[in-house]
Amino acid sequence: MKFLDLFAGIGGFRLGMEQAGHECVGYVEIDKYARKSYEAIHDTEGEWTAHDITTVTDRHIRELGDRGRVEIICGGFPCQSFSVAGKRGGFDDTRGTLFFEIVRIANILKPRYLFLENVKGFLNHDQGITFETIIRALDELGYDAEWQVLNSKNFGVPQNRERVFIVGHLRGQSGRGVFPIKGENGNAISIAGYLSDGYKDVNYVLNPEGLARTLTTMQGGNREPKVIQPVLTPDRQNKRQNGRRFKNNREPMFTLTSQDRHGIMLAGNINPSGKGMNGQVYKSEGISPTLTTNKGEGPKISIKEATNKGYVEAIPGDSINYSVPTSKTRRGRVGKGVANTLDTGCQQGVVTNELRIRKLTPRECWRLQGFPDWAFDCAAEVNSNSQLYKQAGNSVTVNVIYEIARKLEVT
Repeated sequence: MKFLDLFAGIGGFRLGMEQAGHECVGYVEIDKYARKSYEAIHDTEGEWTAHDITTVTDRHIRELGDRGRVEIICGGFPCQSFSVAGKRGGFDDTRGTLFFEIVRIANILKPRYLFLENVKGFLNHDQGITFETIIRALDELGYDAEWQVLNSKNFGVPQNRERVFIVGHLRGQSGRGVFPIKGENGNAISIAGYLSDGYKDVNYVLNPEGLARTLTTMQGGNREPKVIQPVLTPDRQNKRQNGRRFKNNREPMFTLTSQDRHGIMLAGNINPSGKGMNGQVYKSEGISPTLTTNKGEGPKISIKEATNKGYVEAIPGDSINYSVPTSKTRRGRVGKGVANTLDTGCQQGVVTNELRIRKLTPRECWRLQGFPDWAFDCAAEVNSNSQLYKQAGNSVTVNVIYEIARKLEVT
C-alpha cells in the first residue's frame, strides 16, 4: 500500500514500512539536519514533500491525493509534550497540537489506516484526558482505533524503549485488527485496547492498573566520590608496616602471594546504616565508579540510584545512564544487558570487560533503533555526531514498525 510519512525524522517508519512491502509517496520533516539524513538514506526523487506541516495547504494535500490514493498515513507526532521526561504540556504546548494536523490531512485523503506512535506517558497524561481526546477525534473522523504499548527490547534490539502505537481503521474499508502483537521472544503485551463502539469501556482502558510509576528518594548519607586503595592483609586491621599496608590511589596492587590476602578498601563509602555501599555515578570527565568484590562473584560497579539500597550493581554488558549525576531521585540508571531508552543527548554508556564505562557511539545508537549500518553510513556523510545522536534518540525502532506494518491487511 502507498503511505505518507509525516514527522518523518530519519525514516524509521519508512524503513520498517518498506521492509514490509509498502511504498512511500511523500514525506514531511521540518528539521533540516534530519532531512539531510533522510534524503541520504532513502530514494526520494520525484516524491511529494514539505518541510513545515502547518504550512501545507489543503490544496497541496488534494494534489497529493490526485496522484493516487494514499492508503496509510504514518506519523510519530512530536512526543515532548507528553513525555515523562519533559514538562508534559500536552495540548497547551504547540507541539501537542500537531496531532490535529494529522487529523486535517486524514480528513482530506481518507486513508484506510492511520499508523501513529508516541511515548507511553501519552496514555496517562492529564489523567487520560489527552489520550481520550485523541481517540474521540479519530472516532469523529470515522476511524476505529486500537493501540498497544510495545517495548523495543522484545523485537530484536537490546534497548528498553516503551512506546504506544495506535492504528486507526477507516470504518467499512480497513481489514482485521493488528493488535495484540507479541515480540520475538514471546513476551506478551503490557497495555492494549480497542475502541470501536462508543466509549463504554474508556475509563477501564485509560486507567489500567499499575500504569504509573512512583519515584522514591534516597535518604541521608554522604554522596561524595570515594577512593579505592589496594590493601595487603586486610584481615590484620591492627598491624602496621609489615602487616596491613596500603598503596596510594592509582598505584599498582601488591605482588600476589600464595596466601592471597589482598583486598580493596572503600574509603569512607559506608552508608549511615552501616550496611551496604553507595557508589558514585560515572562522569565522562570524572573518577571511576566504586568497585566491589561481592563475595567472590567478581568485581562490579555500584551506581547510585534512588532505591532502598541506594545503588544498583552493573557488570560488563550492562548500560549506564550517567545524565544528572548528582540527582537524588533518579532510578533505572542501569540496564541489565540492554540499553536504557535512547534520548537526543545519548548520555549513556556500556560497561566493558575491563570495568570501564564507555559512551555509546552514534553507530551503536542507530543499531539500537534497528537501522542497518549502510543507512548510518549514508547519514554520517552529511551530519555531525551530535546530530546523529539526536536523530537516533528521536527515531522510532525500525523492527517494531516492521512487525506492525506487515500485519496491515491489503485488500
